[in-house]
Parts: sequence; C-alpha cells; structure tokens
Amino acid sequence: MSSLSEDLQKTKSDIQQFRDITTRVLNYIPDVLNEESEFNGYQICSSNIAGTRKSVRPFRNDLFIRNASIFNDNYNQFDLILTRLKNEEREFTQDEYRLVDSVVYTIQQAMGIGLDLMVQANSARKHVGNRFEELIRTLLSTLEISMKKVVLSIPYETDEGNKYYRCETDVIISPYESVKSDATSINPNEIIVSLKTTTKDRMPKIFIDKVLMERFVGHQVRVVGISQNDIQRKEDADEIKISYTFVSNLFMVYTRFLAQLEGYYYLDLPSKALQRPFNQYIFPFSKFMLSDVWKMLNP
Repeated sequence: MSSLSEDLQKTKSDIQQFRDITTRVLNYIPDVLNEESEFNGYQICSSNIAGTRKSVRPFRNDLFIRNASIFNDNYNQFDLILTRLKNEEREFTQDEYRLVDSVVYTIQQAMGIGLDLMVQANSARKHVGNRFEELIRTLLSTLEISMKKVVLSIPYETDEGNKYYRCETDVIISPYESVKSDATSINPNEIIVSLKTTTKDRMPKIFIDKVLMERFVGHQVRVVGISQNDIQRKEDADEIKISYTFVSNLFMVYTRFLAQLEGYYYLDLPSKALQRPFNQYIFPFSKFMLSDVWKMLNP
C-alpha cells in the first residue's frame, strides 16, 4: 500500500477510492491535530509537533464527520442512496439530503486536511482542486450519467490570420448515451458543469464563459456551478478566525445583468445563500444530486 501522502496525490476515479482515502485520513488526524479552536460553527485546527506547525483548512462542525467508524456507517447509507438513484428513485427525506451533504463534504474536506498536513502548500492547493473535480466526476459516473470534458475552439481574426481561443469546460453532462457536444457546438439538451473549489477570484469566469459560449454557438447554453465552500482561515493578532470569500453582490450583479445559471451548488453552503434573493439561485449540493440534475436532464 502506498503512503497516505502518496495516495492523497494520486488521481482518483472510483468512489471506493474516495471512501478508503477518507477513512485513512480520519484515522490519522487524531494523532496529529493538537491545537483547536471554534469560530462560528467551524473548527480551526493545527498540528504543532517538534516545533513544526501546520495549519489545516477550517471544517464545519455540523457537516464534517471526524470519527472513521461513523463515517463508514454513514457512507454505507450513502451508497444505498446511490443505488436508489440508479434505480430511478427520486423521493428522499430531509435526513437523507443532509446525509449526502455530510458524506460528500467529509470526503472532500478530509482530502484537503490530509494534503494540508503532508504536502507543500502550493502543491496541496493544486491537488485539492484536482481531487474535487475527480470526486464530482466520479459521483456523476457512478450515477451512470453520460459526461465528457469538451474544449470549444473559438476562432478570432488577427493580422496573422485566424487564431483560436480554447474555452475549456470542466465537464458536460448529457441525457444521451454519449455526449453530443464537441469543439464547435454545445447540444442544447446538455449541461455544462463548472467545478471550482471556491468562487474566490473565479466567479467572473463562470458567467463570462457562459456568455461567450452562447455568442459562439448561437443559442442558450445551460450552465451549473458546483463549489466546495467560500471560507478561509484568517489569523488576527489575538485570535484565529475564518473569513467569508463569497462575493454576494458580485454574484447577484452577474446573475441579473450578465447571465443566469441553472443553479449554483455548494458542499458547504454560504450563510448568505439562505437569504433572499440568493436562495433562489444557490443550493446545497444534495439538491443537485438527488433532485435537480435529473430534472435538468429530463426537462
């Protein structure tokens, strides 16, 4: 078996791989996290061993499952929900919605915490983003939803002749057996899924790409966004806090005056999203997985 550090940095493409790595991290962190504080419902932890201090990303107390045994019990229920979805069951309780959010959040957050502890910071950020994209793609694949990454090739004129702008999609999902969109077209029945661990510094691209693609293909393009969270650790002189990176006014300006997405979904929903008008556009990830994606693919 590879080391935990090596495993965290490996590409993942099977849901069982995500379960296994999460269990390994949950069994590891009680031995190394020895500094803790709480702020606004988030646990802020660090490892301070032999003079080496490493801080980990804050995690939400009511979503993150710290105990490996409890996580595996919940994962077993989560696995049954995946089976029910594949069998076209669409009725779920609020507790089941909550369980989906908790399990998926724990998987992603555990990988981030493990990488924070074991990998150099810049490399950790890159791997966290890669694992997040792989996790969402793997969930979609497990649910037997057709998908493909497509790069639109958009031409523009220069003095040297035509050049091409590569407009990359994170993933396109389809109601068909295989994705019909390609480098020159987006099928109107297919959905572009934008995957960003956070919208910080990345929100404009989601909306601008939608406008750009619609101008290029000549029809409406359906886009959804999925993010992990919009919070970060903040250290003041006298205490450690978290700061919120969701730029709510920018989101609404883009939504009202630039383009409206089919929906934006979070593993850890910003508190602002519970208020009007944001709650009309921003939802928990479980709503996408258990309900909305099926309606989008079968309008």
